[in-house]
Amino acid sequence: MQESAVSVCIVTLIHIKNVILKGEYVNFSERYGLKPVRRAIQIDSIDEELKNGLWSLLKVHAWDHVYYSSGMYGGYYLSSNKDLKALCELLWFHYFKKPLDTLDNDWSKVLKELRKYFFSCKWHEVYDFIEFVANNHKRYQFKEGFIIDSNHLLEREVSAYRFVNGLITRITEVHEVAEIEQALEASNGPVHKHLRRALELLSDRNAPDYRNSVKEAISAVESLVILTLKAEKGTLGQLIKKLEDEIGLHPALRTAFGNLYGYTSDEAGIRHALTETEKVDFNDAKFMLVVCSAFINFVEGKVLIKG
Repeated sequence: MQESAVSVCIVTLIHIKNVILKGEYVNFSERYGLKPVRRAIQIDSIDEELKNGLWSLLKVHAWDHVYYSSGMYGGYYLSSNKDLKALCELLWFHYFKKPLDTLDNDWSKVLKELRKYFFSCKWHEVYDFIEFVANNHKRYQFKEGFIIDSNHLLEREVSAYRFVNGLITRITEVHEVAEIEQALEASNGPVHKHLRRALELLSDRNAPDYRNSVKEAISAVESLVILTLKAEKGTLGQLIKKLEDEIGLHPALRTAFGNLYGYTSDEAGIRHALTETEKVDFNDAKFMLVVCSAFINFVEGKVLIKG
């Protein structure tokens, strides 16, 4: 992507690759894009599916690796599991800030208490908890595997957060969501249809289609420009110069968006052929959706001022 096009980018995104955790069912609201943007992209909440998934990953990567103590008083005890005991002591002392003598040696009781906390805590505390566990559990190769699978899950459930260098980091900002919401609320007709479809394809939990999400986002801008200029037809590349004259679009913005359109239309671009080997990921699709939404809001504002 050329620098002039990148200049309109709101945020630099993190490259997240293949989703390995696949769902089997997409409900009505998700298929038809009826969930609000802030729920489609989980920025200030965690839904039940995501919370369940994160707990399951803790179970698979940490809780299930407990050794049984045989003998007269056989069972699962922290005293027989050095790494898990060390983690629980750190949780009690630094995270929960409880007296260490309240930490039971019976792992089943400790697990019950951890589970009760996890499923009753606030959404941001879930991220606090998994980040703490990821960085403090010293079982061999735990951290790497847990973080990889967590990031796959976070992408599948369209969370606004990922593990980056061991820390939970927001990769979708509030102002990005606001741009999408504003554009969807203000637009109608083909503009709204293309923009809504771009969001649906991006946030599909079962089979996200990032390539076609990009196509729909740029098609929303094309539709807006055609409506604004009252043109019968034309591509964004053809009409962007006319838009500059019509609403007073700054030449630098015209050049930037013209280059961005070129990125989606050239030989290796998104809109060339769906069989191209060019990789389109979540970050590409989200970038285009946010930028196209911002451009739609910008043009709508200009048209409103002009009257």
